[in-house]
Amino acid sequence: MEALAQSSSSTTKTQEQRVRARMLGLALGEYPTGKHNAITDVPGVRVGHTTLIRGEGRLMPGQGPVRTGVTVIIPRDDVWHKKVPAGAFVLNGTGEMTGLAWIEESGFLEYPIALTNTLNLPRVSNGVMSWMVSRYPGIGITDDTLTPVVAECDDSRLNDIQGRHVSEADVQKALDSAAGGMVQEGTVGAGTGMMSYGFKGGIGTASRVIPSAEGYTIGVLVNANHGRRSELMMGGIPVGRLYGEEAANGAEGSVIIIIATNAPLDARQLKRVAKRAALGLARTGSIARHGSGDFIVAFSTGNVIPHYPKEWTFPMTVFADTHLNPIFAAAVEATQEAILNALTMATTVIGRDGHKAEAIDLAHVREIVKNYRR
Repeated sequence: MEALAQSSSSTTKTQEQRVRARMLGLALGEYPTGKHNAITDVPGVRVGHTTLIRGEGRLMPGQGPVRTGVTVIIPRDDVWHKKVPAGAFVLNGTGEMTGLAWIEESGFLEYPIALTNTLNLPRVSNGVMSWMVSRYPGIGITDDTLTPVVAECDDSRLNDIQGRHVSEADVQKALDSAAGGMVQEGTVGAGTGMMSYGFKGGIGTASRVIPSAEGYTIGVLVNANHGRRSELMMGGIPVGRLYGEEAANGAEGSVIIIIATNAPLDARQLKRVAKRAALGLARTGSIARHGSGDFIVAFSTGNVIPHYPKEWTFPMTVFADTHLNPIFAAAVEATQEAILNALTMATTVIGRDGHKAEAIDLAHVREIVKNYRR
C-alpha cells in the first residue's frame, strides 16, 4: 500500500496506460509467476510505501521541490522473535546499505528492510528504530539493540536531496501500511525520484514459482536507478540502442535488489542466490559501472531462527545444494523482470529546476520488439 503526501499536478504528465513488462510481448524466462508476480507472493512478506511529491520549479535547498519517499519490506510478522535466514552480496559498492555486517556475521535478518534516497538514510534508519522500539520496548534495555538494514540510491537530479524530507513519521507510515497482495511500482515510495537506463525508473517487482520444488516461490523487489540508455536490454532485445537518442543525464546510479523465498535456504545458500541476481541485472544490460551502488539481500521465510533459544540446538530444514539450480534460475528471471517492470510502470516526472525524467514510451517499445522479430 502507499501513503501519498501532498501531490503536485504538474509533476507527472498524462500518458498511455502503463503496463508491466510481460504485456509487451517480451520473453522473460521459463518459470511461471506467482499470483501477483510480486515479492509478496512469498507468504508473509509485506511491502509499504510513503511517496512525497510537492513543489515545483527552481531548487531551493532544504525546501524543495520534493520527489522522494521510502519503501519498506517486512519479511514476516514478529521477525524480531522469528528471525529469517539471510545473505547479502555487494556487486559494486559505490553506495551504502546499513546493517550488512550483521547479516554477514549472524546469517539472519531480524527487522524490516527500508529503501530511500542517499542523504535520507540516517533519518530512515531512525524511523525503523523508533517503529521497532514501539513494538519491542525492551530493545536496548533488557533486550539487544538493532542495526537496521537501510539501502540508498541518489535521487538528486529530480529531488531536493539536501532537504532530507523523509521523516520518521513517513517511515512509520510506510511500515504501518505495509501489506501483501499487489505492489505499487514505478514512481512510488523510494522510487519516486529515481532514473534508470535514461528513463524514469523506480520500484519494480516480480516472482517465480518452481513447480518441481514443492511450489517454492522466489520474489524480487528492486529500486532501479542505474544504467545508460544505450545499454538497455529487454527480453534479449537491444531496446536502448534501437530506441533513439541517448538521454542527456549520463549518471551511473545504483540499484537495490531484495530477494525473498519460502524455500528453506540457509545463509550460505542465500548469499549464493543473491549473487545470481547480478545475472538478472546483467540481462537488462547493466555492467555494474564504477559509480554504481549495486546491493543485494536475500532472505528465506522457510525456517525460523528463534530469539535467544533456551536449548543449545534448534531444528532447521535445509535445501539440498544439488537441487539449487531452479532457485538460481528463478532469481535471475525475477530480477530481470522486476527491473523492467520498474521502467514500464514508471510515469514521467518533472523535478527540481525543470529536470524531466521521461517514462519509456511503451508504444515505441512494442514497435521495436515487433520489428526486431521480423
